[in-house]
Amino acid sequence: MTDLCSRMRTAGIDVALITDDDNIYYLTGYYDYLHMEFGRPTILVVWSEGGSLLITPSIDLRSAEAMARVDRIAAWNDGAGDEWRAELPDILRDATRVGIEPDHMPPVVRAFVDMIVLAQAQTSITPILSDMRMIKSPAELQLARHAGEVATAMMQAGRAAIGAGVPEYEVALATSHAGARKAADLLAGHYDDADMSPNTHFLQIMASGPEITKTHHRASTRIMQTGDPVFLCFCGMTNFHRFKLGFDRTFWIGKADPAQAAIYEVAVASQQAALDALAPGVRAESVHAAYAKVIQEAGYDYPFRCGRATGFSFLEAPQLVTGDTTLLQPGMVLAVDGSVSTESFRAQVGDSFIITETGHEQITHHPKAVVDVTL
Repeated sequence: MTDLCSRMRTAGIDVALITDDDNIYYLTGYYDYLHMEFGRPTILVVWSEGGSLLITPSIDLRSAEAMARVDRIAAWNDGAGDEWRAELPDILRDATRVGIEPDHMPPVVRAFVDMIVLAQAQTSITPILSDMRMIKSPAELQLARHAGEVATAMMQAGRAAIGAGVPEYEVALATSHAGARKAADLLAGHYDDADMSPNTHFLQIMASGPEITKTHHRASTRIMQTGDPVFLCFCGMTNFHRFKLGFDRTFWIGKADPAQAAIYEVAVASQQAALDALAPGVRAESVHAAYAKVIQEAGYDYPFRCGRATGFSFLEAPQLVTGDTTLLQPGMVLAVDGSVSTESFRAQVGDSFIITETGHEQITHHPKAVVDVTL
């Protein structure tokens, strides 16, 4: 919070209204499960000269009191008085410059702020927060490594569950169970936060057989067959202590189709090209360019950006994509993919890495050679 206040003073921002769940957690350690899904705004107020206020539903007051590192908490109740609006007019009345998160502020809150703060007095606090969060602290890097252990356990369990005659959802059950067990062990061994859940929080992304081209297909009742390609992705489920990573692999049951295997090899090579470029001082877009070059020279269009930064959010800055000129720095955590898509088949491999002083450290682990992913 001290760093944020200093940056706000430099930017001439008097007070900031922070409404993104992940930013609130990053700054205060507080998170709730109802928030806007149930129409209940939570707003963190930070003053540039110091001081913070958490405006949150009274239904979550006990959690806020236990978790939030703030100076004051203002709880509001459904239908009582002005609810979450009550504190804001006095807070904003004398502010010359108000920082908001334009892309992360609930429309109902934005509409109220627009009523009481002139448009020219509003500015985005998002660039400041994004810059703060790019370089992870030692504690965050420990979370990243532990998240990698959870993801690796899930991948191993998923691999073991794949087989002819097995429905996809059985794989999802196996990965979720393995991830929760690994997370619980890590929480017990390294953390004193008894309230943090070890359970995964996302539907398993996977596809098999003819559904393989559906990138974000969820585990279904489809029965896998011999010869099927199978895709497993943990980019949503790897969420240890609220730290997110990217991790995915493509498998085959019984035998890999030679044409599919050839496409898969291009995907693996595209990731390797990106990793050869992944180092401190390199522009983010250069990593993407190395990845895209391999795919395009093989006669395919690259299917999506090469990767993205992760942390307490699924998507952070920088992104490994054309136009992002951010210089990579030690302490960044990045998901780096290799992929090729065709009309009838798609292959993808992806891992997460920490940028180090001399290169990068891999924190998700599973073999990628065709022989090793043929089950």
